[in-house]
Amino acid sequence: MASSNFIDYVKINCRSGAGGAGSSHFRREKHVPKGGPDGGDGGRGGHIILRGNSQHWTLLHLKYRKHIKADPGKGGEGGRRTGHEGEDVILDVPLGTIARLAETGEQIAEVTTDGQEIILLPGGRGGLGNDHFKSPTQQAPQYSQPGEPGQEEWIILELKLLADVGLVGFPNAGKSTLLSVLSAARPEIADYPFTTLVPNLGVVAYRDFKSFVMADIPGIIEGASQGKGLGLRFLRHIERNSVLLFMVPVTAEDIRAEYNTLVNELHQYNPELSDKDRLLAITQVDLVTDEELATIKKTLPDRIKTVFISAVQQQGLTELKDAIWQTLLEAQPPVETEG
Repeated sequence: MASSNFIDYVKINCRSGAGGAGSSHFRREKHVPKGGPDGGDGGRGGHIILRGNSQHWTLLHLKYRKHIKADPGKGGEGGRRTGHEGEDVILDVPLGTIARLAETGEQIAEVTTDGQEIILLPGGRGGLGNDHFKSPTQQAPQYSQPGEPGQEEWIILELKLLADVGLVGFPNAGKSTLLSVLSAARPEIADYPFTTLVPNLGVVAYRDFKSFVMADIPGIIEGASQGKGLGLRFLRHIERNSVLLFMVPVTAEDIRAEYNTLVNELHQYNPELSDKDRLLAITQVDLVTDEELATIKKTLPDRIKTVFISAVQQQGLTELKDAIWQTLLEAQPPVETEG
């Protein structure tokens, strides 16, 4: 996914269709000059519908559709004929998309499965024809109902990537390298900060045809929860991950302090992230000797399972996948896929 094409936030104006008016009509035939009321109902207006589509990865296709309007319903006709319903507008969105009201920030929809459809704004109901209002004392009602107006709202659509494992670390912690080694994903890799400017997803094959999805989130820096660096732009993608894999290079001056800074940034952004299952991967272990590694192990954070890896030398990757799978099973069973 090119950075220019990864769109995870759009603001659109949506308007559902108004309902059609009911008909005030009377039956008039050659031998029935004074037939009773037979006005039909108006058709409902078109809905604005969100639909999950696993073939979409971003909201790019909605970036330039600022105004989305559904058709109104048609009016009723004589002979108790109901007007046609307004055509619905279906917006295909990636899995993990949420919809909020722009004015209040209230979340009104969340799309998590392929083919899931949610009515974002319902169309107005059609009005009743005069046939509904006849009675023994009112045998020729002259009135019918107008259709209900449609609804109009500014809607914010946000994409939060759905992945089993989210990689969390400072820039140059080796997240992109790990993803490229474990999966078929090919993120940009270089030795300068913020090489990764968009989240990348990769499917990691595991034993017995099992697999899990891993997301490489752009690097966090201290102060990211207040908007520094890439700031809040990508922190929301971490919210949907079942397990967080913290990555700290073995060459860090203070591994414990770096890990605590990452944990604090996530907590400042969303305290609920502190409750997620987590693992710690010490990366680039090929750069130190066994004696240095033994010393480093004495300074590691407490109460978190730690795995030592080298993505370049492919050391410890089997142990890492085992630890991830076991943690996923404890958190929630991931979806098994063949391949």
